[in-house]
Amino acid sequence: MATQKRKLVVKIGSSTLVDRNGTVDRAFLNDVVDQLARLVGEGWAPIVVSSGAIACGLERLGIDQRPTDMPSLQAAASVGECALAAAYDEAFGAHGLTSSLVLLTRRDTADRTAYLHARDTLGRLMELGVVPIVNENDTVSVEQIRFGDNDTLAALVSCLIKADLTVILSDVDGFYDKNPSVHPTAKLIERIAFVDHDVMAAAGGSSTTVGSGGMVTKLKAARVLGAAGIPLVVCMGRRDDVIVDVAHGDNVGTIFDPSAHPHEITPYKLWIALGDSARGTLVVDDGAKTALVRKGSSLLVVGVTKVEGGFLEGDIVDIRDTAGDVFARGRVAAPADEVELAVGKNHDELARNRILAHLADKALVHRDELIVFE
Repeated sequence: MATQKRKLVVKIGSSTLVDRNGTVDRAFLNDVVDQLARLVGEGWAPIVVSSGAIACGLERLGIDQRPTDMPSLQAAASVGECALAAAYDEAFGAHGLTSSLVLLTRRDTADRTAYLHARDTLGRLMELGVVPIVNENDTVSVEQIRFGDNDTLAALVSCLIKADLTVILSDVDGFYDKNPSVHPTAKLIERIAFVDHDVMAAAGGSSTTVGSGGMVTKLKAARVLGAAGIPLVVCMGRRDDVIVDVAHGDNVGTIFDPSAHPHEITPYKLWIALGDSARGTLVVDDGAKTALVRKGSSLLVVGVTKVEGGFLEGDIVDIRDTAGDVFARGRVAAPADEVELAVGKNHDELARNRILAHLADKALVHRDELIVFE
């Protein structure tokens, strides 16, 4: 019987892949591939979530300054996807490995059926020994269907394939207790079991103009991966043999280790967490949060204190506490305008209202369609 391969997702951001001149660093790309080829020989099955298409396209088109208009950026992405895929294909081919290109948008994953097809395709590619190169389809993406950053996309891919390990190659050593570019005394935190309010508050914005993500997006990815039971390591991408060392369990960067907080999360709930972007937010009181986090309850409308966004029935919404922390996400059973009318009313007031009576006892977000990150 064949040994089950361990699944590895490696995310490479633009700020790591692109050099100071704004062009793709092919020596670095080849080094990453060399490391992954070694791990393939050790029984790992990798997937690469790679940025860099726009930078590749601008280089190929001879454009020095990054455009600001969407058609030019999407045209550069169109040219760059071919160049980037060719670079990976050549690098993996030198090791006798085959790579493939998989382009995704929110439109592809918001639909549950399409989400499952993406999962099955990635799984089959890995069974065939192919190394998928995954990127957001920037050629057609607009704000409404964008993932927005490849940290989120890497978390999605990891959940799709039930990865054993996710690695984000960054331009920093890991997660610090303070912004190291501002505070010289900042300390690297080597292990984080749970992404709580204090951890989120310590995160700064993106430190680069090349990429679209920052430490906050990595923490959001870690939060979802933690719910899925998948460890995440954030580390300096240009450290020698960094991917191999992380895969071997060496102490590198910051590991977000969910083993101390095991979750039983269904594939359907993982789709709720990542498949579609949130269309709005429900702010809930402390009692409702306790019921959701500690008691495994559904969310009732009487626990909602504020409504944000113009969501419809069946949309995905974030659930936020009074301190401003998003601690859950779920599928809402009523549109925003109805929920707004119901906010502030108790059970009896709702039951007497002919328009809102159906919300008196009905779960606004049912437990079966709710994922809690705490």
